[in-house]
Amino acid sequence: MTAVPEDHWLLGIQPQPLTAEEYEGLPESVSEMIEVVDGHVVFCEAPTRRHQRAGRRLANLIERQASTAMRSGYGCVEVDTDVDLRLYDVPLTVRRPDVVLYRCLQGDERLRSKHVLLVVEIVSPGSEMSDTTDKFGEYAKVGIPHYWIVRLDDTGVSVIERYQLDRAAMLYKHTGTFMKDEGGAPEVGNPIPVTIDWAELEY
Repeated sequence: MTAVPEDHWLLGIQPQPLTAEEYEGLPESVSEMIEVVDGHVVFCEAPTRRHQRAGRRLANLIERQASTAMRSGYGCVEVDTDVDLRLYDVPLTVRRPDVVLYRCLQGDERLRSKHVLLVVEIVSPGSEMSDTTDKFGEYAKVGIPHYWIVRLDDTGVSVIERYQLDRAAMLYKHTGTFMKDEGGAPEVGNPIPVTIDWAELEY
């Protein structure tokens, strides 16, 4: 994640911090390549093919098990990748998580932090600080209950660090780390039951 280059045309729309109304007026071709932090546009470098593939496979795995959870009475949930997540309207803060599990929305309702059960960010070169520090604090502050930080190796997803919100402190507490090298099919119970099949997460 890098700032918009000084000569980039996007700066022409931002003499002042970007407002929610201005953001909503952007064409999708623009909004899909930026995030907004405290009103300031942050340019998103295109993820690598491996990063995209890992995100898609994680989303597929979670979505399949979310369908099972819904049939067991967990309520309606949805899974998406690279979708706008509105953290604040003022100052405007919009993130685009790699994978997000959230309560089903009604109609054209905008995805906000209050809907989200789990956010997954995949660490890639250049995103370590953002994923493990900036977003780590932002997602906790808005009350997102679960956060996973995922790391890749040459064959696919290799590490999943899991964090759960301590609501008294509004901080994430580490609840465990799954490592592919340890083998097995680890399971979590929250926010929905999920079994990690490492083979499904290979490139």
